[in-house]
Amino acid sequence: MADVIVVLIIVICLLGSVGYMIRNKRRGGSSCGCGCAGCSGKGGCGKRE
Repeated sequence: MADVIVVLIIVICLLGSVGYMIRNKRRGGSSCGCGCAGCSGKGGCGKRE
């Protein structure tokens, strides 16, 4: 029973993290890891093509 509770807690944390990233992306945030979600030049970091 304890294993099930631990797994549920981990799943809830993962779903929360994924949901946060999706919401951040929809709002125009960045997921590049630079912490530049509020930066005016957020589109300029990351991969260059």
